[in-house]
Amino acid sequence: MILYPAIDLKDGRCVRLLKGDFAQETVFNDDPADQAARFQAQGFRWLHVVDLNGAAEGRAVNRAGVEAILGAVSIPVQLGGGIRDMAGIEMWLDRGLARVILGTAALRDPPLVRRAARAFPGRIAVGIDARGGRVATQGWLETSDVTAADLARLFEDAGVAAIVYTDIERDGALRGVNVAATAALARAVGAPVIASGGVAGLGDLRALKQEAASGIAGVICGRALYDGKIDPAQALALLDDT
Repeated sequence: MILYPAIDLKDGRCVRLLKGDFAQETVFNDDPADQAARFQAQGFRWLHVVDLNGAAEGRAVNRAGVEAILGAVSIPVQLGGGIRDMAGIEMWLDRGLARVILGTAALRDPPLVRRAARAFPGRIAVGIDARGGRVATQGWLETSDVTAADLARLFEDAGVAAIVYTDIERDGALRGVNVAATAALARAVGAPVIASGGVAGLGDLRALKQEAASGIAGVICGRALYDGKIDPAQALALLDDT
């Protein structure tokens, strides 16, 4: 199971929000490239990056920060936030991203996800962010009537690399990951699922690993790493131990 350290970019800095609230941010590093290099040095094999401003505005806002990250590390990077069309997908993949995550676009333009997944096999993921089981979009500023499971099923045969599932009510709150909902989603679809939101300690990683057979292939961790509640070496050893 892959552990993805999270770098959330807002106004050019590495931050964590509480439950997606832009008014409740904590800045952890003013230098995204430095933070990325630190994670690589700690042994992480992937990075998960989100352009928070981009997610809200529907365009690449923290482009300089993302490009600095790509220039600072050799490990693969996946990016979500504000990528809404094929031109944006192609631009980021050309600049060295390993994987693009489509969230709002997945709800509003499912055919785009299918076209992109065909054009770039293994490099397109779907981001499903849910509040109360319903999909939220536009940087979590809007909540739809579509359930997370229904949206995921739209892409069962699309060939997406993964589904990144975030429980918004737990994100950044250190309340524990929603293992049951994540495992249920993974069992309902064929694509690998990456868990996100609420990881508070090694216990959450153990619980997710126990559900690996359901299709959970990875977990994103942010605040617990920044606050020192999870030791990177211990976490990586836990998830690598088969």
